[in-house]
Amino acid sequence: MLVLCLVLLCTFFVGVFVWTVLQHFLTVDVPSTLQHPAKFRFLHCLFLYALTLGNIFERLGICSRPRFTQLLHGFVRTKKDARLVVTDLYFGTIPVRLFQSKAESSILQGGLEDMVKMVPSDTCPHCDTFVPCLLFRYRKLPDHHYPNCLNASIHFLKALETYRVDPSRVVICGDSTGGAYVVCVTQALVGRSDVPQIRGQVLIYPLVQIISLQLPSYWQSRNKFMMTCMLKYMVIGFHWWEAILDGAFMPPDFWRKYKQWLSSDNIPRRFRKMRHQPVFPSPFNGAAYLENKHLLDVDNAPLIRDDETIAQLPKAFLVSCEHDILRDDTLLYMKRLEDQRVPVMWYHVEDGFHGSLLLFDKEIFLFLCSLKIVNAIANYIKSI
Repeated sequence: MLVLCLVLLCTFFVGVFVWTVLQHFLTVDVPSTLQHPAKFRFLHCLFLYALTLGNIFERLGICSRPRFTQLLHGFVRTKKDARLVVTDLYFGTIPVRLFQSKAESSILQGGLEDMVKMVPSDTCPHCDTFVPCLLFRYRKLPDHHYPNCLNASIHFLKALETYRVDPSRVVICGDSTGGAYVVCVTQALVGRSDVPQIRGQVLIYPLVQIISLQLPSYWQSRNKFMMTCMLKYMVIGFHWWEAILDGAFMPPDFWRKYKQWLSSDNIPRRFRKMRHQPVFPSPFNGAAYLENKHLLDVDNAPLIRDDETIAQLPKAFLVSCEHDILRDDTLLYMKRLEDQRVPVMWYHVEDGFHGSLLLFDKEIFLFLCSLKIVNAIANYIKSI
């Protein structure tokens, strides 16, 4: 009986993998500019495999898909480095993890990311120290949201000397949803006199709005998984999928007011390669608005923050990837900053894709675009 169960279980997992491989080759068109297409296909098949298993387990009531993804992420470990001291502690009630260099450094900086990551000198040829020398890791979805990040950031900023961080050289950074947290935290700290000012913000393909979802990069990528994650993140019922995509949940006066910041007209012409020009927004749906109006709150869409706040933000370094559903979010936010004369540096990765930063220390899954991003970030932080 046990042998039979093992055989059935193995057959199930193998069958799901074969199905995901077929799905990949039938639905995924690997861009010609992407380096190492075979490696990318293999990685994408593994990703689809994990996603499919998560869907199956969720439908069977075994485990939710976000929880399953979180469980898998726990098996992916950052490489240990003898030059680092790793400390687990609490900022108030929030568990955090601090990474500090054992060696004294002439560059003392702090950073916030949604993944633990250090940039050692053997990865970046232009760096002779760790950049940054201290980070903390905050709690993630699906259990925890943005306020934890703000509270942890304030606690950290009030205790910089404890962690040997120069208050005048604090850099806050993050990617994807972590980039969204950085944007919100940085905006929330504007005007506060009880904490040191942030020296710079590093935003790696950040999520800055879930309002205008007919931008060119959304059509180019057509990443249903990312869209699903975004809707889950904002606690949106899937029966409102079409109303959200078409913008039908937006009152007409809202679009008239914020179109100047949300429209694809603000994206450089070379990125507007759309064969189809969708009608956006669709006719207003009052019911969709009542259940999804939280998407229009500035805390959930920091792109539409008022000009006065935007103008006081610290200098920024923005990273965008060509093959990324959030590419145009980065471009729109860059324009918001530039319009308010915030110093901005922009680094665009032609062969980059969403999440590529996560792979910079994964050896067999390493992509050149990952190293490009890491080196660009390290060089920027050292220059300010």
